[in-house]
Amino acid sequence: MTPLPPQEAEWDLPLADLLTRYPPLADLLPGYGLSASAATTSLRQALAQLPESHFDDIGLSRAQLQQNLTRLLHTLSQQQAHSARLRLDSLTLLGGQNKFGAAEPICLTLPTGSVTSIVGPTGSGKSRLLADIEWMAQGDTPTRRRILINGQTPDPALRFSLEHKLVAQLSQNMNFVMDTSVGDFIALHAESRGIAPEQVVDDILQHANLLAGEPFTPQTALTALSGGQSRALMIADTAFLSASPVVLIDEVENAGIDRQRALQLLVRQEKIVLIATHDPLLALMADQRLVIRHGGIQHILVTSAAERANLARLAAMDAQIQALRQRLRHGERIDTLAACEPETR
Repeated sequence: MTPLPPQEAEWDLPLADLLTRYPPLADLLPGYGLSASAATTSLRQALAQLPESHFDDIGLSRAQLQQNLTRLLHTLSQQQAHSARLRLDSLTLLGGQNKFGAAEPICLTLPTGSVTSIVGPTGSGKSRLLADIEWMAQGDTPTRRRILINGQTPDPALRFSLEHKLVAQLSQNMNFVMDTSVGDFIALHAESRGIAPEQVVDDILQHANLLAGEPFTPQTALTALSGGQSRALMIADTAFLSASPVVLIDEVENAGIDRQRALQLLVRQEKIVLIATHDPLLALMADQRLVIRHGGIQHILVTSAAERANLARLAAMDAQIQALRQRLRHGERIDTLAACEPETR
């Protein structure tokens, strides 16, 4: 017997099995007037049980509703297939050449959960390296670098996909133009990912407020957010909702957020994090740092034990600076530094 197309066969599965395969259906089916509570009923049976008056109410014929549901199952199936293809265990950077054509003899593999900082003078090529990774370059950029995914050349369909990106990039400028609230924005993003908003909205807001210098609420308009609040929201949103396993961050130190918390949050979500920075605190928090000069990677420096020890001193100094910033925000005078203790948030 010729097997049915996957979406056709799924019409006869018990709804309990179908919901296990595609959890977003639990929120989507009621929109069509179908109940997901009858676990042993199939989708075909549920559709057959709808009275003709129901189709007048929703403005669709029975055949049109069946077509819509078939497309929905196909979309959910495709999303799962793309998510499987986005599984990332490692990213490998194969060196190319610097701006003078000199060879860049680099072969660097980054595992999930790793943090790599990218350092160098302004204009040295840090952003170019981030762009090569985002583009999954295959010798077709000015640097001639190549990027491997799980040790293999990436599938061109994945590389050029507009919908399913391997890399999420947080740039120096974060400006929102949507006329909506923070809570509605997170909910819309969650729904687009097939995730129930109530599962993530509170977590994202809580973590965003831990990162931001000034708190904001679900009712705050996106366009009213400051630069630091916008960056904090996008880092938390990326950590919890982005399917992209690689996160590229450009100059996070200029955002006025808690940088240590930001990196810790992304690492906990098993992302590969690369961050272009001039900040010694961020540079030493990374497992290693790439030193860029003349458009090429000149050195790879693994963070040493001595540098790790200095990181604690830098963190204490940074906490004092953050405390001073908080005092300035609250309109206090800075007549002495002796009383500047880190503020507990």
